[in-house]
Amino acid sequence: MNDRYINSNGNLMLESQPVIQSNNRSFRYGDGIFETMRWMDGDIRFLQYHIDRLQAGMNLLHLEGAAKFDAYFLREKTAELVKKNKLGTDARIRLNVYRAGAGLYSPETNKANYLLEASPLEHDGYQLNKTGVIIDVYREHKKPVNSLSHLKSSNALIYVLAGIERKRLGCDDILILNNDGFLCESLSSNIFVWYNKTLYTPALSEGCIAGVMRKVVIEMANEYGIEVVEAQISPEILHEADEMFLTNAIHGIYWVMGYKKKRYFNHLSKNLQDKLSKWHLASDLDEE
Repeated sequence: MNDRYINSNGNLMLESQPVIQSNNRSFRYGDGIFETMRWMDGDIRFLQYHIDRLQAGMNLLHLEGAAKFDAYFLREKTAELVKKNKLGTDARIRLNVYRAGAGLYSPETNKANYLLEASPLEHDGYQLNKTGVIIDVYREHKKPVNSLSHLKSSNALIYVLAGIERKRLGCDDILILNNDGFLCESLSSNIFVWYNKTLYTPALSEGCIAGVMRKVVIEMANEYGIEVVEAQISPEILHEADEMFLTNAIHGIYWVMGYKKKRYFNHLSKNLQDKLSKWHLASDLDEE
C-alpha cells in the first residue's frame, strides 16, 4: 500500500514525513481542537454544522483566523486531498487546528495551524451495524463539566484511559460519566436512550461533546414527531431502557445490543438510520 498524503498548512506531503517539531503546542499541551467528518457523494456531510462548531471552538480558545475555515476552504482542501489519495466516494476526514509557535503555558502567538487527513472507509453510505455493540460503564475517572467540555479537544486523556478499560473488559464501547456520576458520552459518540416512548440524550450542560450527528438526530427525531428530551440521565436507566444507540459523524447511528444482562431492540435505530442518508440541512438545500 502506498503512503497517503496529508495537508499540513496548505502543503501536500506524505503522511510518513515528519510534520511537527518538539515545541509543537498540540503535542506539548493538547493546545488545539479537531473535527472528524465524513466525505460522502462529493461533499462533507453536514458541513455547516462542523464549521459552526469549529469556529466557535477556535474563538473560545482565542485561536485567530476562524473565518478562514469556511465552507469553500474546507470543501476545496478536502476534495483535493481525497483526489490525491485516490479514495472512493466515502472517506474519513480529520482536521486538526492547533496554536502555532512556541512558549510555555503562555503562548507566543494565537495564530492557528492546521493538519488535514483523509483515509478510506469500509463501506459507502450510512449503514446500521448488523450486530449490536456491547457496552459497559467507565467508572475510574469522570469527565469534568465546564465551558470546555463540549469541545473536541486535542487533550483526550480520559478517552484514552477509558479505551484501555474497554479493551480490558472486552466490550465494544464504554460509557463515560460526568463528575456528578450521570451519563455523558461514549468513547467517540453521543448517547441516545429510548425509554417510555421518549428519546433521551445527555444535555450539553452534562459535559458531553456537542456532536454534529447528535444535533442532526435531534432535528430528525423532532421532524418525525419523536419527542427528544435533553436531560441529566442516571446510568440506572441502562437497566430499564427499551433501546439505546450511539451517534457520530462517521457512522451516523449504530445500535447497542446489550449492557450486562440487559438486551435492547433496534427498531428506532434502524428507522432513523434509514432516513439519515436522505437528510439534508436547510443550508444544504439552499445550495443545491
